[in-house]
Amino acid sequence: MDTHNLIIHFIFLIFIPFSSSSFTPTDNYLLNCGSNNNATIFNRLFIGDDSTNLGSNFLSAEKSISLTNQNPSPNLATLYHTARIFTSKGSYRFTLKQNGTFFVRFHFSCFKAQGFDLKDAKFNVLVGEKLVLSNFKLNLKPSNDTVIKEFILKFESNLLEIVFRPVSDSGFGFINGIEVFSAPEDYVVDYGARFVGPFGVREYKNLSNVLETIHRINVGGEKLTPFNDTLWRTWIPDKDFLVFKDAAKAVVSTHTPDYQKGGAAREIAPDSVYMTAQEMNRDHNSILASQFNITWNFSVDSIGVRHLVRLHFCDIVSPSLNLLYFDVYINGYSAYKDVDLSSLTFHMLASPVYVDFVVDSDDSGVIQISVGPSDLSSSMRMNAILNGAEIMKLLNVTDSHVAPRKKKLLVLVGSIVGGIVVLLLVIAVFLVCCRRRKMKPKIRTVGSIGWTPLRMFGGSSLSRMSEGTAYPSPGSCGYLGLKISFSDIQLATNNFDESLVIGSGGFGKVYKGVLRDNVKVAVKRGMPGSRQGLPEFQREISILSNIRHRHLVSLVGFCEENSEMILVYEYVEKGPLKDHLYGSEGLQPLSWKQRLEICIGAARGLHYLHTGFTRGVIHRDIKSTNILLDEDHVAKVADFGLSRSGPCIDETHVSTNVKGSFGYLDPEYFRMQQLTDKSDVYSFGVVLFEVLCVRPAVDPQLDREQVNLAEWALKWQKKGMLENIIDPYLVGKIKDRSLKKFGETAEKCLAEYGVDRPSMGDVLWNLEYSLQLQESGQEVNAITNAEVNVTSTT
Repeated sequence: MDTHNLIIHFIFLIFIPFSSSSFTPTDNYLLNCGSNNNATIFNRLFIGDDSTNLGSNFLSAEKSISLTNQNPSPNLATLYHTARIFTSKGSYRFTLKQNGTFFVRFHFSCFKAQGFDLKDAKFNVLVGEKLVLSNFKLNLKPSNDTVIKEFILKFESNLLEIVFRPVSDSGFGFINGIEVFSAPEDYVVDYGARFVGPFGVREYKNLSNVLETIHRINVGGEKLTPFNDTLWRTWIPDKDFLVFKDAAKAVVSTHTPDYQKGGAAREIAPDSVYMTAQEMNRDHNSILASQFNITWNFSVDSIGVRHLVRLHFCDIVSPSLNLLYFDVYINGYSAYKDVDLSSLTFHMLASPVYVDFVVDSDDSGVIQISVGPSDLSSSMRMNAILNGAEIMKLLNVTDSHVAPRKKKLLVLVGSIVGGIVVLLLVIAVFLVCCRRRKMKPKIRTVGSIGWTPLRMFGGSSLSRMSEGTAYPSPGSCGYLGLKISFSDIQLATNNFDESLVIGSGGFGKVYKGVLRDNVKVAVKRGMPGSRQGLPEFQREISILSNIRHRHLVSLVGFCEENSEMILVYEYVEKGPLKDHLYGSEGLQPLSWKQRLEICIGAARGLHYLHTGFTRGVIHRDIKSTNILLDEDHVAKVADFGLSRSGPCIDETHVSTNVKGSFGYLDPEYFRMQQLTDKSDVYSFGVVLFEVLCVRPAVDPQLDREQVNLAEWALKWQKKGMLENIIDPYLVGKIKDRSLKKFGETAEKCLAEYGVDRPSMGDVLWNLEYSLQLQESGQEVNAITNAEVNVTSTT
């Protein structure tokens, strides 16, 4: 082991917590099977299940035998010195104080005694009538003395029965120890996981099945025993699973993770998991490429079976916020692009978060996990991390009491009923088609927004919200974690003190506020008692609750009590870009470099909106007042009240009523009422000229030929004389090639037809190139064929 790793391990051992946290399960049963004595392991007391002990209250079996290992290994825990043998059906019954999610663990160790060789046992195990181990036979490796099978299940009954049943009449089953205890609330959320496959990422909602733990990995750290885990789990190091060990470098933090309300709770994973990680090893001589992935391969014992993959993240590598962007891949498929931990954790470093994915294992019998730098990463700061990983198999369990004959009957009945249903559907479709031929065609509208689930507030969560005329209450759609009480908002805004008003619009006023945890927020309050802005209100919740990106304003919460419509956002310190362009309240003019960086940031946010989801999101109201600047002049796109989901894969546009702001509105969209992402590109082109020329998109006070900024600026751009209309403050401060590239980019954005406009990705690239030309120090004639022109994307 090299010196670097020795230091890492030493620091880790110093700062590892010496005991698990104080989590106390509501129900907690620990049994030492086949013994009349209690056994202690990792400070936990397992009660003997023999008839002379309290544990006998749980055992129910006509034929069972207590077996003792007469020659146990010196290092073998006492729990594995005895076993309960079942030569026929036997069970344990536990009374539960409350329903919910439970951990059930079975402890096994083989030995010979009284004519039984436990390696010959073959049996089934049922938990709450669900078959979790089928034809189970223990195949211990020479290095393994014990095996623990862990399951996570949900129970809706106050009685839990665990049944052991030999496969054959002459066979037997056995068990050394049993754990049954309640899990923390929301340990497994039944919605919002990301299903990852060849057709992209979509929502998965069926996590209430039985989960069997396959792997639990402390990435970048050492082995963690139940003594150091909140839920008495074992986490093993990741070294043996790394595909290319030199690609990764272990990192250790000496600071306890900063848990916050709405983030990953301490029970989700121990501190030590979030205090260690693997990051990209950019120092290794054999790694020549600037971009590479860290990859782990995990073997699974089944092919074509669905698995839950839970990945843990905590940014312990960045010196400050907004520096780390990376992508996640599972089985070679893109699982999560442009992960921005600063946004996911509400701009707090070293704050834990986890994301749930669901994948199918393929013919290789391996689940592969990779992390690598995002396209949003700067070339000097490319990095990617992973702190922990858990892989659990989703068991496709069935109730055990259904007899084979009954099953056949159910299949037969189901087939008949299914045939009738199909026939009725065919008839219904035929009638609808006939009716539609007689009706006047209507403009197609989009019925709903489909969102790729992004994790907020700890685990994976996702909700869908209709985009039609009738909206459900946000509170009923899975957004409970975002709700903020009206009294808290009154407190934050000093009961809506007018002196705290920082803006106003069609929806209502915007107040500066401070929540109870001292987080600064912007509070947008709709007109009290009015429901005029309801679609915009719910659309913003639908979009922003599922998006976290450095260049998009984050939603902190909402309130709909007492007919109020209130949205609470992160507070963006320096306000709208428009104020900085026009010198509001004595603000200093922005330099050309600052303006370029602001445009680049806004372009990144829009590019993410357009491409980060299956259907994309079209903002529809891009303008200088909807681009906000934080204390470091980082741009954040805001106000999603008019946003719409983009067209489906086989469609070219969305037909919808025209909405937007005069001067920024795409003329083609206005004429055709057909919305595409190129409408945002047009609006952004107007913003680019506004940033350069510092004049409004529409100014009726000017001469007729100058009223419309887009038309006026294009006229000068096509003459090759754009420098004649730039902001006087910038005169002599912009290098010719930088201005030329910027002007060409804006001109392409304002093409008459959307098909001739570039994508936001192309716009982003060319703006970055314009910035490079400004900073390169090269003279005009020093740039030759290296320059790349803006291209249009259909």
